[in-house]
Amino acid sequence: MLRILALLCVVALPAKAQDTAGEFDYYVLSLSWSPTWCALEGDSRNSPQCDDDKDFGWVLHGLWPQYENGWPANCRHSYRNPSRADTSAMADIMGTSGLAWHQWNKHGSCSGLSPGDYYALARLAYENVTRPAVFRRLEDPVTLPASLIEEAFMRENEGLDPDEITITCRSQRIQEARICLTRDLELRQCGTDVIRDCTLDDALFDPIR
Repeated sequence: MLRILALLCVVALPAKAQDTAGEFDYYVLSLSWSPTWCALEGDSRNSPQCDDDKDFGWVLHGLWPQYENGWPANCRHSYRNPSRADTSAMADIMGTSGLAWHQWNKHGSCSGLSPGDYYALARLAYENVTRPAVFRRLEDPVTLPASLIEEAFMRENEGLDPDEITITCRSQRIQEARICLTRDLELRQCGTDVIRDCTLDDALFDPIR
């Protein structure tokens, strides 16, 4: 009898509240180094982002609504989902329309914006950040300290401080540069769960193909 009552109590517990669209504290602009993604995932998927005629460097992984600790995801919203034309129009900076679709569903849905407005804001955030041109001039793979990538971004973007950007690594490679922005796209300090810099001194960094 006691076991049955315990089970009924568990069933009666309310489900976790759905993350609410538009309720968040700041954005994380995530820039992915395309050669790394292609080497680890894209090539095996035959992704058009990794075709020989493409020359993607830092692509827009996403513009992510963020709490001071944690982040919302897959929020309910009242907007019509983006069309193929909407997502295809983002492929020039995101690599593929599929990534644009995924980012809207997981992150853009929590922005409180329509798909069109979210994509426009993401493009503006991407264009507001100067991607260091020196990385496009590499001809051969190199190993370097991850901190060097951060320093290059700070040199090219006036006012960008170390606590406003973090560099991530994956499989001993440089993976992403993540920059924290206010809802008005001004630079701001990242939350403690975002600042987790890669500490490798010999991270692999592939050139653009």
